[in-house]
Amino acid sequence: MNQPSALPLARSAMLRSLVSRSALVAGARRAVAAQGAGTADLRRDAWGHGLADTARAMAAGGVRAVRVDGPAEVAELAALGLDATHVGEPDLDPALIYGLPGSDGALRGEPALRAVGRVLSTKDIEAGGGVSYGYIYRAPEDSRLALVTGGYAQGVVRALGNRAFVEIDGCRHRVVGRIAMDVCVVDIGDADVALGADVTFFGGRGPLASGLAEWSTATGMTAGELVAVVGQRTERVWID
Repeated sequence: MNQPSALPLARSAMLRSLVSRSALVAGARRAVAAQGAGTADLRRDAWGHGLADTARAMAAGGVRAVRVDGPAEVAELAALGLDATHVGEPDLDPALIYGLPGSDGALRGEPALRAVGRVLSTKDIEAGGGVSYGYIYRAPEDSRLALVTGGYAQGVVRALGNRAFVEIDGCRHRVVGRIAMDVCVVDIGDADVALGADVTFFGGRGPLASGLAEWSTATGMTAGELVAVVGQRTERVWID
């Protein structure tokens, strides 16, 4: 597994953003309870969560108003019977609404978006073997690798190579080597990982629920910037 495959991947195999309606409604209620029925920030396609469905969730959660990017977005929501504005500053905490971690990694609610890839293949690697382009990582001992969907084209920032973790079957595994365009490589050690298994990059309820905090440390980007990029570059799937 020295070089990730350059073959195009089927859309169904790419990194996906699973967005929870119930988590967004709960986030809206949490923000309203803490700050009053103010204005939620739904710019940048609702921070990558999806404008229309997030606006519906805000209304269900008691949010008074939503701030969008411009007149086109106001018109889009108006056609759905939803009010919006493109002026003024939002005053509700997006960390509460979207369930984003703070700089200390602490969550104040369930993350609304979970970034999920899949295991494409696994392969043994001997101690000293190089991984991915340029071999910036060499295995310190005999181990096993998994090639998983999710690369810089979907917002898995290149700086995360050798620094980030993913979750497979409830366990954390380190991303090793350079991040490729649509895939990356994970050291799974002696774990029994099935082909097609879900790979969580951040979000959900497991050990990487607050994984965006680790991404922020590695990249210097905020959790909001990171989730917005991933949410807008991936296949978005709405769940309850």
